[in-house]
Amino acid sequence: MRCPWANSSEEMMAYHDNEWCKVRHDEKYFFEMLTLELSQAGLSWSTIIKRRNGYRVAFANFDVDVVARFDDLKKEELLQNPEIIRNKLKVNATINNAKQIQAMHNDGQKFSDYIWNFVDNKQIINHYDDIDEMPAQTQLSQTISKDLKKRGFRFVGPTIIYSFLQAVGVINDHLDSCDFK
Repeated sequence: MRCPWANSSEEMMAYHDNEWCKVRHDEKYFFEMLTLELSQAGLSWSTIIKRRNGYRVAFANFDVDVVARFDDLKKEELLQNPEIIRNKLKVNATINNAKQIQAMHNDGQKFSDYIWNFVDNKQIINHYDDIDEMPAQTQLSQTISKDLKKRGFRFVGPTIIYSFLQAVGVINDHLDSCDFK
């Protein structure tokens, strides 16, 4: 048994079974998930998962230092790339967010530590019987969203951040009936 949303494709099942809600601390993975989640805004997760490898290539395997140096020429190249969502605001937000994470690194702070500090480094495990019980956002995602915006991050609304927190394992929202909880 797995959460019903994951049964639509092999990619979705693999993501659900091996990544979703699994505790992570890797900086590249955090940047990757933030990028993919903001790219999803207004779209389905399956649309993004199908383009995941394209995102890895386009965004230098999510190397924050490389992406932070992307210039206008690179932005135009990205906006012509059919392997990613070609939305100027989302591309600009990804590059901007890389710069913000890089600034944190330059100040001696890891982005993953910053996020985990909001929950005292303890995963939140929710108990839901039905996918409809799951919130789109919470007070936690609202607080983190507000703080990220203050720090200059973009495309980090509370709904995007809630999905991001699930993606990196800060929140575990596998249904109680799911074998992968």
